[in-house]
Amino acid sequence: MKTRMQNSGFTLVELLVVIAIIGVLVGLLLPAVQAAREAARRMSCSNNFKQLGLALHNYHAAYNKFPMDGTGTQPTVRTDAWAGVATGNNLRLSMLVGLTPFMEQQALWEQISNPLAFNSDGTSKSPPWPAMGPTPENINYGPWTTEIAGLRCPSDPGVGLPALGRSNYVACYGDSVINSITSVYSIGSTVTFPYVITTTNSENCRGGNRGMFNRGLQLGVRDCLDGTANTIIMGEIATYLGDKDIRTISTAGTANVTSLIRDNPSWCRDQTGGTAAHIDPARPQFWSGNTVTAGVGRGFRWADSMPSFGMCSTILPPNKEYCGHGSDTRPNVTVMSSQHQGGCHVLMTDGAVKFVTDSIEAGDSHAGMVYNGGTGAQAPGSKSPYGLWGSLGTRASKETVQDF
Repeated sequence: MKTRMQNSGFTLVELLVVIAIIGVLVGLLLPAVQAAREAARRMSCSNNFKQLGLALHNYHAAYNKFPMDGTGTQPTVRTDAWAGVATGNNLRLSMLVGLTPFMEQQALWEQISNPLAFNSDGTSKSPPWPAMGPTPENINYGPWTTEIAGLRCPSDPGVGLPALGRSNYVACYGDSVINSITSVYSIGSTVTFPYVITTTNSENCRGGNRGMFNRGLQLGVRDCLDGTANTIIMGEIATYLGDKDIRTISTAGTANVTSLIRDNPSWCRDQTGGTAAHIDPARPQFWSGNTVTAGVGRGFRWADSMPSFGMCSTILPPNKEYCGHGSDTRPNVTVMSSQHQGGCHVLMTDGAVKFVTDSIEAGDSHAGMVYNGGTGAQAPGSKSPYGLWGSLGTRASKETVQDF
């Protein structure tokens, strides 16, 4: 008697059900995987900052000061502070340049500190580039185009031109930036040459720039009277991706708005309509209208101390708009920002790394900045108008920092 054999395979319906179940499980797991990846990137970003903190303190141990921001060499002829020259860097170098030997970039430092006889494409240069290089926008100078891994946040996807060497970590100038372009040196096309330190410029710098970095001044731990654990020395920024993100590109106003943003840091947010850029009400993370040229996007030059590239402040809270004149060479409200969800990293002067949320108490965003020549609440020595956030940026304002 023959036994009838039955098929043991899956039916089409059963196979589709199994595929559907697998698809649902993958869909449920994917957000968790993405969150885990972002957590890893955020931890790596924090570690980068910790290494910069160690480099800053190793530098301080060697020289009893932190590296200077807005330093370098003078050109062979006097020129405006923002002008590009090849005979010197016009005192525009960021503090990261002097820090390179202390962050495992000795080979790069050797190229910068000595005359360099090669262009970035490998061709010979005669005469050689001067020691300490030209101004930082020069694409033919190899060190300025170098992408340093330790200066990049893994969550930031920005890469390539029009940026040169990008950086996500910049110097903190505190709760006032109105004199952030002013060096203690008088720099310009109509001033005494070689450039000299002037009383007026020194008073402007000390009266307005209240953070741990101050253009042309070299500060140290002894200058941090509020305590190194209570004072931010560096902050994180997102770099410009070509998308009119309000955090990473400035408006393209034609008028000089320096005094306007001095007395109202939220001036850009208050603007509506017109051809000048204003915040798009339908997409509030982006500008609507004209913005500055893409070449001056946030974080585009690691070696440049100008506001777009090497500076941050504690005026508007993290991830607010980057408000300014429409130029990388004017005082701008240089916000901190990041591609992390809900905030950004800061480096405290004692070397600790903390994550600051967008919701940090930040006082009155329409209050005027403190500056040399200001009156009332804007007079030098006044309490920071920007609450806890502002007081974290000042080095000697005698304000108590609690619950941070």
